[in-house]
Amino acid sequence: MPVLLQVDFPFSGPWGPAMTDALQGLAASIAQEPGLIWKIWTENAATNEAGGIYLFADRPSAEAYLAMHTARLKGFGIPVVNGKIFDVNGELSAIDRAPL
Repeated sequence: MPVLLQVDFPFSGPWGPAMTDALQGLAASIAQEPGLIWKIWTENAATNEAGGIYLFADRPSAEAYLAMHTARLKGFGIPVVNGKIFDVNGELSAIDRAPL
């Protein structure tokens, strides 16, 4: 059963197209993570926050990615990484056109 991972953290930019240019290599790396189905990148320049919403094939894949990504972000100097894993209700999500 797929699970959703929500991650956010303080981030001071770059934003928009500059973020896209700067983080394409990271995005390509994330795309290769075991169990990853998709990721939506999130950014909020007004509150200096960034992160993502991920869909993983299973909880162990999401947990392993969250542990690795938290360590990676802390290595980049980001002191606080918020991560939550949720089970997905596929039937209700399908009614609301979720891309499952």
